Amino acid sequence: MAPWILWDRGPARERVFSVKTHVVLVHPQIHWNTGNAGRSCLAAGATLHLIEPLGFSLDEREVKRAGLDYWEHVDLRVWPSWEAFEVALPGLGEPYFFSTKASQLYWDAPLAAAEGLVLVFGCETGGLPESLHARYPDRFLAMPLHSPRVRSLNLSTSVAIALYEVLRQRAVSAP
Repeated sequence: MAPWILWDRGPARERVFSVKTHVVLVHPQIHWNTGNAGRSCLAAGATLHLIEPLGFSLDEREVKRAGLDYWEHVDLRVWPSWEAFEVALPGLGEPYFFSTKASQLYWDAPLAAAEGLVLVFGCETGGLPESLHARYPDRFLAMPLHSPRVRSLNLSTSVAIALYEVLRQRAVSAP
């Protein structure tokens, strides 16, 4: 069986899903992206953290529609600001920030090594604030883009790619 298709209850599956992963969306603006990110988090066993202000209401039916009937099962936490979240960050795990400005590629980062992992993504139109780039310069990761016509990937696509790279790395490092 391929290492990323772990439907059995063996030790490899336990290692892949036992380490807590957190996905953080800083000021997301598009409800569809948040709903899709929530669905990916649920599928991968991750907690979704949303940093306010949001560009939409969580009561909007579009968020729930994008998450389909899974939205109510998403482990969701909403924070009033980055500063409030950052106080809790050390207790959640090792943070990695995703940005088109990063020089290290995400697949070169040791994402399986951490006992807790926090994947941080910026808003769709502006990415992450420069203040975070300055505070965490060695923690920024990029996804490779072939065409200069593409500035970035869709937010929810990036979340899914990152989450499943974490699972892949954990699967191949499992005993």
